[in-house]
Amino acid sequence: QVQLVESGGGLVQPGGSLRLSCAASGFTVSMYAMTWYRQAPGKERELVATIPTASDSTYYADSVKGRFTISRDDNRNTVILQMNSLRPEDTAAYYCNAARWDSIYWGQGTQVTVSS
Repeated sequence: QVQLVESGGGLVQPGGSLRLSCAASGFTVSMYAMTWYRQAPGKERELVATIPTASDSTYYADSVKGRFTISRDDNRNTVILQMNSLRPEDTAAYYCNAARWDSIYWGQGTQVTVSS
């Protein structure tokens, strides 16, 4: 059974850090482009960071560049989003996505709230 399970969200103060994990089962993350998206209330879902198939290259939205880092742990079949220097505008539900030419999978999301 194919599944993506996000974890690591929560409430954090501005300037703090969180580490989101996306654990995959039923497929191998290194064979998919893995992407984190987020969606704030009343806004469209936006791409945060992506790591292509079997590649060390990464891409970030301008709003998170220099603060967030996406990585892939092939041994654990997991994708990580390390988020530092968090801002209130980073508050959103964060979703993990796996995509390739023949299939797309989504996780259920994890909430990140940045507030003092």
